[in-house]
Amino acid sequence: MEFSLFTQRLKQLVQEHEAVISRPNEVDPGWSNGLFERYRYPVVTAAHTPLTWRYDLNPQTNPYFIERMGVNGTFNPGAIELEGKICLVVRVEGYDRKSFFAIAESNTGIDSFRFWDYPIRMPETDNPDINIYDMRLTKHEDGWIYGVFCTERKDPNAPYYDMSSAIAQAGIARTRDLKTWERLPDLKTPSPQQRNVVLHPELVEGKYAFYTRPQDTFIEAGSGGGIGWGLCDDITQAVIEHETIIDERNYHTIKESKNGAGATPIKTSKGWLHIAHGVRGTAAGLRYVLYAFLCDLAHPERVTHRPAGYLLAPQGEERVGDVSNVVFCNGAVSRANGQLFIYFGSSDTRIHVVTTTVDKMLDYVINTPPDGMRSAACVAQRIDLIDKNMKLEK
Repeated sequence: MEFSLFTQRLKQLVQEHEAVISRPNEVDPGWSNGLFERYRYPVVTAAHTPLTWRYDLNPQTNPYFIERMGVNGTFNPGAIELEGKICLVVRVEGYDRKSFFAIAESNTGIDSFRFWDYPIRMPETDNPDINIYDMRLTKHEDGWIYGVFCTERKDPNAPYYDMSSAIAQAGIARTRDLKTWERLPDLKTPSPQQRNVVLHPELVEGKYAFYTRPQDTFIEAGSGGGIGWGLCDDITQAVIEHETIIDERNYHTIKESKNGAGATPIKTSKGWLHIAHGVRGTAAGLRYVLYAFLCDLAHPERVTHRPAGYLLAPQGEERVGDVSNVVFCNGAVSRANGQLFIYFGSSDTRIHVVTTTVDKMLDYVINTPPDGMRSAACVAQRIDLIDKNMKLEK
């Protein structure tokens, strides 16, 4: 490619990239449920990643301007407010299927997310990770910001020809500025495998508290499943001796296949607000949705309110992607003014946000009926609502 054509192509890509980043987002006028607002555009996509991550911009070494290292998707971010800005620790997946973490920052929280110049160079343990992803961020009362994420390695006991068997555990790292990270040993629990582990932001009985998701294999919950609770003495050598399930799986519900903790729980006047994910089987495969529940302030292992059904399910383009019919949240930001940003990945491809307030979410979790667990009971609940409304009309 001639130098002038190379320069022209580079200029065009820079303009297109800037247009994606600077595009204002707006509330979707076609959506309304009284609880949260959806937005017209995703907040982070593969197109948001810097050109310097994907292209060799030297015409001498890339004369045909080929994309050398493509980005397949950006999804499932941890989220935090830092120095007045919203920062997402994004799961970035390359064309090579490897995921890594990178910071995308925004002043508004709903648009103009711009990646920092470099991805996070996450230190490895003595047993190197094959893949890392889905970080939950916790501003802990001990002064550190912790990132708890899934670390995946090939199952050493699988036959040599089995290239799909894996072992998942909870990796732990900590930072004070999202720039310099200290890797700690992986969490140890009685369960064979762990995913979707979240660190509670306060000490409980002087110990570090974790929400876990025990499972028998890499994919299936098996005899495990549910959102667990466990305490450890030392975060630098995190060992949980006993896990207790505080939010179990249930037959014929949104979480019959598996469920797991999502965003770090949010402290409110009424309790600890959780946004989790539930998975059920369908004829078209697994369906992931988000749901919410509330735990006691003094005893965060005790669930006080469980509204029935899902909080959010995939809609429109959210249903389409590498792993379709999936929404997954592992990051939310509660702001001082009461506003709540809930970030979620859709179909392992892109990142969206919905906005609400803590007060609205508390009304939802406290006043929405629990699951009746049987069709007859659910009909009775609905008839009670209808009767109440009919009386208002008289």
